[in-house]
Amino acid sequence: MLLRLLHKLLEIFLHLERRIEQPFLRPAFDAVLRMPIALATTWLINVRRSREAVGLAEETPLSGEDDAVETMIDEMRRHLVRDFPRGGFERAGNTKTHGLVRGELRIHDNLPERLRKGLFATPETYRCWVRFSGPGPHVEPDINDVGFGSISVKAMGVPGDKIWRDEKHTQDFTAVCTPTFVTPNVMANARLQYWSRRHLPVFYFFDPRAPHLLDFIMQGLWNETQTNPLGQTYYSCVPYLMGPGQAMQYSFWPMTEVPRSIPGLPFRPADNYLRDNMARTLDHTGVEFELRVQVQTDPFLMPIENNAVLWPKRLSPRVPVATLHIPPQTFDHPDQFAFTSNLRFNPWHCLPDHRPLGNQSRARMRMYDELAAFRQKMNGVPHIEPTGDEVFGQAAASVRIAEPAE
Repeated sequence: MLLRLLHKLLEIFLHLERRIEQPFLRPAFDAVLRMPIALATTWLINVRRSREAVGLAEETPLSGEDDAVETMIDEMRRHLVRDFPRGGFERAGNTKTHGLVRGELRIHDNLPERLRKGLFATPETYRCWVRFSGPGPHVEPDINDVGFGSISVKAMGVPGDKIWRDEKHTQDFTAVCTPTFVTPNVMANARLQYWSRRHLPVFYFFDPRAPHLLDFIMQGLWNETQTNPLGQTYYSCVPYLMGPGQAMQYSFWPMTEVPRSIPGLPFRPADNYLRDNMARTLDHTGVEFELRVQVQTDPFLMPIENNAVLWPKRLSPRVPVATLHIPPQTFDHPDQFAFTSNLRFNPWHCLPDHRPLGNQSRARMRMYDELAAFRQKMNGVPHIEPTGDEVFGQAAASVRIAEPAE
């Protein structure tokens, strides 16, 4: 009871802070202090780590990894059963859908040789479904979440064999608004799921038996009042192959100015104001994100198995490799929202040249598949591999996809 009281007080403080940090306090803090604090925190994290004899893009399985993954899946499944009714199960993470929209992923021409791997080998254009979502594990008013957002991009019509073969023609990208992951490894993630299922997630960071104070600082630097999912930067946090022997992280950078006002602050904004701002944007204009990759150049400072470490840009800049174009459209038809239940976004839907790396990626192979299958079974909906030809409501009124290319 004491822990629940303390957690409730922390939630109240967070909800108050979220209502006053925009539009003045947080932008100034981010511009002046965020990166210096992030670099100092990263240095402290690295001081506590031990150097290992590993090479670039080399994985080192952890002792107890399989047991931790089992715990993660069990805790998440229990959370779903406890918190959602049969037929209304949501995703265990990245839970609240702000919008599912159509887009195109345009691979750039004239990339450096080292980046012309897998999907980026030739300058093709792929149709996409793009899901923007909130953190979860509950569906709550946007202003009351933890200041976290995510993007999931499913490129369709991608030729070649895929690692996870429940889909044959897709390549998935998943990213969140923090450049480092909330947990360094699967053992820590299992503890986070333990606390999260008990609706006390903040005590993962402050558990005296295994505190994660530095991770708390790193997450707090980027967790903030969200304004518009179409104007947020998203990071993969975990590494992937970029062809044999080469690892990278990727990120999506917004290139379009979008509405960011939050009507109702500092009191009670609309429960779905993020969706409203997306709709207001796409009613009038398309938006673009630049997909950038950061190639691993140092196996210690840019680790594969520890995802709480910020990869330094001074060692490897982020290089644009593609543009995600989202044209003007209407995306709020009920059938289109319902369609998200049929979709599975899994980073293992990928070409072998982009195999996910590290213990938390290995966990996702099993975790994402089992939890998605469980969710769809409890909701009575089938898994569908999309083609981009899906139509919802009156297609001519809903989607203006035939926008001239720029």
